[in-house]
Amino acid sequence: MSVHQEIRKVTTHRLTEMKSRGEKIAMLTAYDYSLARLVDEAGVDVILVGDSASNVMAGNETTLPITLDQMIYHGASVVRAVKRALVVVDLPFGTYQGNSRAALNSAIRIMKETAADAVKLEGGKEVIKSVKRILTAGIPVMGHLGLMPQSINKYGTYAVRAKDEEEAEKLIEDALLLQEAGCFSVVLEKIPASLGKAVAEKLSIPVIGIGAGGNVDGQVLVLHDMLGITQQFSPRFLRRYASLADTVHEAVGKYADDVRAGNFPSEKESY
Repeated sequence: MSVHQEIRKVTTHRLTEMKSRGEKIAMLTAYDYSLARLVDEAGVDVILVGDSASNVMAGNETTLPITLDQMIYHGASVVRAVKRALVVVDLPFGTYQGNSRAALNSAIRIMKETAADAVKLEGGKEVIKSVKRILTAGIPVMGHLGLMPQSINKYGTYAVRAKDEEEAEKLIEDALLLQEAGCFSVVLEKIPASLGKAVAEKLSIPVIGIGAGGNVDGQVLVLHDMLGITQQFSPRFLRRYASLADTVHEAVGKYADDVRAGNFPSEKESY
């Protein structure tokens, strides 16, 4: 994709316009200045500073250990790089569940200390008080339903969610609740494609899928997964657009060989 010549900042309103026109929304994660700049320049509409930083940046097995301070650090780094994309920062585990006042304080810290455009949190009816309280401060909120990684200990598995009728009905109800509360968008993770389509058709706000089929309003992937930097994670919904792990291995190996052989630096690379 070519770099956009005319930079027009993506807003929550613009995403709604895109849905109404049937334009698909491209969303990716980013966690640092250098890669965020490249992602933004390539024309992605939304950049999610995901709590998946806990996995790909810090090496944790789950998203649970990452802290609010760490999310703010990653969020601020990304925002400094971005000129066009809407930047959304995840509220990490423990900063919004069960306490709407704490949720508001967490969201305010993210907005003030990162200059991001919005926050994202997981859950439906269980967290609706937190959603509403954050929205009272004028902070845009993106919802997240289906497989919710912060609840992995409750699920005990990363299997597809909402395959049975009861869970599917709850997901639809939760999606409508989030829309009614004022969320500007909802992410659906790892659910049947037919359910993803049904939710997207019911909601007037954009529905972004990750393993939710192609009949939603947009797609999101973890940057390190789609670039082939991480290789141990291969769900069905992941398409790798590059094999950067191989590229890095080769480049670093050549560098180390040249240093050991005395071939780097050369005379031209010396002062």
